[in-house]
Amino acid sequence: MPLSPAVRPYDHVLLDLDGTVWLGDAALPGAVDAVGALREAGKAVLFVTNDVRLAPEAFVRKLWGLGFQASVAEVLSAGAALQYFLADRGGQRSAYVVGAQALVDHVAEAGLRIVNGTTFAPRADVVVVGGHDRFAFEELKIATQAVLRGAELIGATRDATFPMPDGPWPGTGAVLAAIETATGRKAAHVVGKPEPPMYAAALDRLGPGRVLAVGDRLDVDVAGARHAGMDSALVLTGATSPAEANAADPRPTYISESLASLVLG
Repeated sequence: MPLSPAVRPYDHVLLDLDGTVWLGDAALPGAVDAVGALREAGKAVLFVTNDVRLAPEAFVRKLWGLGFQASVAEVLSAGAALQYFLADRGGQRSAYVVGAQALVDHVAEAGLRIVNGTTFAPRADVVVVGGHDRFAFEELKIATQAVLRGAELIGATRDATFPMPDGPWPGTGAVLAAIETATGRKAAHVVGKPEPPMYAAALDRLGPGRVLAVGDRLDVDVAGARHAGMDSALVLTGATSPAEANAADPRPTYISESLASLVLG
């Protein structure tokens, strides 16, 4: 399938997942064909997501299950970017992680000592925050105590919500805001889109060439791409309405009804 003129000039395409490639557990219409067309045209594809609930291998399994081809090297989650960020800073520190097991594993792989489930949790050196489906008050309490004792607060993202078939679900930003409110302290670092560490991790995986970042959120995907010096494409299958897209200032490089219409025309 021939590519649209919009995407032909690019060597690499960063693809958001929620609201761009899929919605919940279903691929968005035409998305499988669009990604297939990018591959057939020789474009490098990197799936970039702020979702920290799954490990990269689980994202790959989900992509294959929905009809997409993908390898672990082609999936960059905010959790993986956080691992890259923490490992680059070095140091043997203890960490309390608010998040799913996938995020705990990323923090451990970065070299930090996990103190979840121990008496040392409220005295952790670092509190890492990611939203997950089983978030509990106990996590909020321990994270609050650790930060008030001097722990460094690091957020995976600030996404307030993410799109699901039954409506928006609370995202990592909602959990991070609760901890910031309880402690009166802002996170020292946030890693996921639109922040620079996410794009530094993405560029570390890519070779030279022009990059187009595709996503469904103006404040996350479009803003992050702009700050990273990349062109952006906004699709209207997720969090952004046509009215919001048309009122955007500055505007994305492209606005399209869907990934399929962007790629295939």
